[in-house]
Amino acid sequence: MARRGRADFANIRRLQGGRYQVRYTTLEGIRRPAPHTFATKLLAQAYVDEKRRELYRTGQLVDDAPDPVLFGTYAQQWIAGRQVAGRPIKDRTRRHYEGILERELLPTFGSVRLTAINPALIRSWYAGMLVDNPTMRAHSYSLLKSILSTAVDDELLNSQPCRIRGAGSAKRVRAIRPASVAEIEAITMKMPARLQLAVTCASWCAMRLGETLELRRRDVDLEGGIIRIRRAVVRVGGQFIATTPKSAAGSRDVHVPGHLVEQFRNHLILHTELGDDALLFPSGADSSRYLQAKALYVDFHRARAEIGRDDLRWHDLRHSGAVLAATAGATIVELQDRLGHSTPSAAMRYQHVAQGAARALADRMSGLATKSD
Repeated sequence: MARRGRADFANIRRLQGGRYQVRYTTLEGIRRPAPHTFATKLLAQAYVDEKRRELYRTGQLVDDAPDPVLFGTYAQQWIAGRQVAGRPIKDRTRRHYEGILERELLPTFGSVRLTAINPALIRSWYAGMLVDNPTMRAHSYSLLKSILSTAVDDELLNSQPCRIRGAGSAKRVRAIRPASVAEIEAITMKMPARLQLAVTCASWCAMRLGETLELRRRDVDLEGGIIRIRRAVVRVGGQFIATTPKSAAGSRDVHVPGHLVEQFRNHLILHTELGDDALLFPSGADSSRYLQAKALYVDFHRARAEIGRDDLRWHDLRHSGAVLAATAGATIVELQDRLGHSTPSAAMRYQHVAQGAARALADRMSGLATKSD
């Protein structure tokens, strides 16, 4: 019997999740994967060596049939080893994935073999899943698709069975009416004095809530008129955790409109403790503790009601600030940079909204012609 070399008999490769897969050639010339993957390359090589000894000792080779891989087992391993740009995903993201897996995916797919998941099964699941919550429905489908894409890369599936076009994105069902400059000013004045600047940060500076609540004295450069956003606070499992912003692009310097620099100066004097680490918006009861979002919302909901804008959510202030920047002539790149977006698609939405200002500009130009007659 001809002796086959190491490379001819088997190969070892590292999978995306960090484990190692062995594929060997049977006596019939069929390439087979080992029945399981291995935690280290050394263990994988030991399996190859044992199969080779078996072949040389007996002249036969037992064709190991891989154990069936269940979706539930694979999905849990996928979340545990998930990385983005070479770094583990954030705790809040992991909790989000685990919640979707537990509520939406495991009841249908948990005990199903990966190889048994097909487009028909996915379409049936999707048709009856979260029809009244399009955002979570899209998140659930996207997570399923991502897990199965990795299974394709790991050669556990021959092709991607998630083929429902557009299912991973949710169309906005609620139209946002941006707050005008006058409305932003009115809401600001109706907030408690110590929280008025928070409205400015959310609107004129287009900051996310977690970025605003983590702002500290050292992050405000009054001379340069800049807010340095390097962190955000999130709540995970009832605990506040300071982390990096939502994406790498979220770490940014936001230039404060000149007419608002004095507001920042006054806030630091009147409502911020001394010391570089002092929070700009601490809990009212304890200056070292984070302000809870629900406490902020109590005052915000009262203020918006008083000006007749019950439809306005806190995050809509950020949307309003983005529209203001676009109306002022910000380019796509400038909007991306100001809002901390990693892709231009979101910034383009605000430019489209701001295009309505072009009509007003044209009307003002006509007014000049009328005055000259």
